[in-house]
Amino acid sequence: MKESDHERLFAFQLKALRLPASEREYVFAPPRKWRFDFAWPALRAAVEVEGGTWVTGRHSRGKGFEQDCEKYNAATVAGWAVLRVTGDMVKDGTALKATEALLAALKGTR
Repeated sequence: MKESDHERLFAFQLKALRLPASEREYVFAPPRKWRFDFAWPALRAAVEVEGGTWVTGRHSRGKGFEQDCEKYNAATVAGWAVLRVTGDMVKDGTALKATEALLAALKGTR
């Protein structure tokens, strides 16, 4: 899949903060082709950078939104903690802070 500008920025932020390396485009539910944008499989943690939040993109239309719900519900049932963030959250650092908090919390429990 093509990496978005927001995903590139988020990857840079993770590296700059020296957070643990993530796996990119991690397939979490074979044989389904569902992927996480960023994943830490040992912690069962993931971050999805949602595109098209201010336009009529795939994730904000009915069918795409429903498919996303199916994916995230399956991930939750399988024990994954998934953060969904927007491009604006990546730009203002909110996504990075939430990710840092999630990874810290999960390190203590897993």
